[in-house]
Amino acid sequence: IAMAATRNVMRAVRVFEFGGPEVLKLQSDVLIPDPKENQVLIKVHACGVNPVETYIRSGNYARKPAVPYTPGSDVAGVIEGVGEHVTAFKKGDRVFTIGTISGGYADYAVAAANRVFPLSDKLDFRQGAAIGIPYFTAYRALFQKGHAKAGESVLVHGASGGVGIATCQIARACGLKVLGTAGTEEGMNVVLRNGAHQAFNHREANYIDKIKEYTGMEGVDIIIEMLSNINLATDLQLLSYAGRVMVVGCRGPVEINPRDTMSKESSVIGVSLFLATEEERHECATALLDGIEAGWLKPVVGSEYPLDKVVKAHEDIIHSSGARGKMVLL
Repeated sequence: IAMAATRNVMRAVRVFEFGGPEVLKLQSDVLIPDPKENQVLIKVHACGVNPVETYIRSGNYARKPAVPYTPGSDVAGVIEGVGEHVTAFKKGDRVFTIGTISGGYADYAVAAANRVFPLSDKLDFRQGAAIGIPYFTAYRALFQKGHAKAGESVLVHGASGGVGIATCQIARACGLKVLGTAGTEEGMNVVLRNGAHQAFNHREANYIDKIKEYTGMEGVDIIIEMLSNINLATDLQLLSYAGRVMVVGCRGPVEINPRDTMSKESSVIGVSLFLATEEERHECATALLDGIEAGWLKPVVGSEYPLDKVVKAHEDIIHSSGARGKMVLL
């Protein structure tokens, strides 16, 4: 009986109150969830850590889950069981998700079958955990909201993190001229290896001048912005006529001069993957699965943490000196 009892529980990170990273509690006696109809149960091998999960945990984000909850949406692993009406997957299939119902920082997670996709043998589980939010966000920012076209130029501001690398790979594969910024020499090399034609160090005092010099009078058609509270005012001065800044990340308010949008009829557009329709998610998934097959979609995994170091992961993703790929929990 003891054996049977222990088999139904797993380790999972639980948040009982909103606050700093220390509110993340790893528990080893959480019940393994059951997949209901149109759901699957996944044995989690790796889970991506996204900045948005730290904002939600702090309680300062628009979406507040009911506590207690388990964070995490981007898992990669193996199907352990399927609920009723699920025909697309069977036990043993390698998969990745763009969302879970029960939370991904756990040994097992339940997800809606329509948020789960087959994981190609070309990618390992850590790479699978790096696809979800980063690549879907990058595709949405570039094409669904930014209306990028081959031949246009894109500046990825903060290009060495998960969303940044995804944006560089997608934009390069789709025929855009790609510029990226990073905060370290190593980060700049990662950016160049993943599709950027040119990289700039955003820690250098005069890096904006270097970008202006590189783009000349034309400016940049699209800027994918990870830290708009720091960069938005400057971004507006780098844009081309009818250029657009896609706000993907922000950590506070910023002061801008709206006149800077008038002189070029430029736009500032917010991007939120959570608002994507079923059709839009399907379009993203189709494009990205094609990218995996074609070989240009290759997630770069950065820092890796065991589940019991989740507090450190949440500290590092906000305070580390410079990203070099996607952070994952193993």
